[in-house]
Amino acid sequence: MDIARRNNVSIIGNPDGRTVVLAHGFGCDQNMWRLTVPALVEKYRVVLFDYVGSGRSDAAAFSERRYASLDGYALDVVEVCEALDVRDAVFVGHSVSAMVGVLAADRAPERLGALVMVAPSPRYIDDDGYRGGFSADDIDELLASLESNYLGWSAAMAPVIMGNEDRPELGEELRNSFCATDPDMARVFARTTFLSDSRDDLKNVRVPTLVLECTQDAVAPREVGAFVHQAIPSSTLLTLDATGHCPHLSAPDATNDAILSFLAGLR
Repeated sequence: MDIARRNNVSIIGNPDGRTVVLAHGFGCDQNMWRLTVPALVEKYRVVLFDYVGSGRSDAAAFSERRYASLDGYALDVVEVCEALDVRDAVFVGHSVSAMVGVLAADRAPERLGALVMVAPSPRYIDDDGYRGGFSADDIDELLASLESNYLGWSAAMAPVIMGNEDRPELGEELRNSFCATDPDMARVFARTTFLSDSRDDLKNVRVPTLVLECTQDAVAPREVGAFVHQAIPSSTLLTLDATGHCPHLSAPDATNDAILSFLAGLR
């Protein structure tokens, strides 16, 4: 299989620099990193891709069975890295992709040597002693709404997720990204995302890790960032002066500065 075509892989930047792999979240594609890429390309080799079922990936490669768990998405990452012979890369994952990066680094430690988690959440549903931000009923309602009227759900949820009422164009961009995704494939990714529980996987992280959270995030509240940081001994937690779940779009300068500072400190 042509992995590069399957995942719509793009490679740009400094061919002699350390590889930075940028991974998008649910309902998005690699274009969501367009404000981060310019900050990286002079010094780093940047790899962009779309998960199967997202963006311009090969929809014919989609398998509901494979992508019913985050392991399927982690396998996408590993296979992309293997196809490009990527080694000791820095994996930058947004939202659910942060947990995909955890799984991929555990599966192929020679491929990924550091992690950047942008607005991560290992579990979205509240549990005893844990606040994920949603009750089980909230998630059931969210998934039922998505499955019954995906376009309506996209229009309603995009502004909430983006969280920047003073910049409606950002919510509109996210809505358009949601709507460009095949509803059946989006349904699988949504269930995989919002029903996942990766808390136990965090203890397996053995690489330098940067955890980026926002001051206000309706999807991943600050308690989540604190939990992730505490669970990963090798992590640094940084709270961005940003609102919403997509700081790489709403606060790109602060997000880029944080990533570049972390990269500069790696060996």
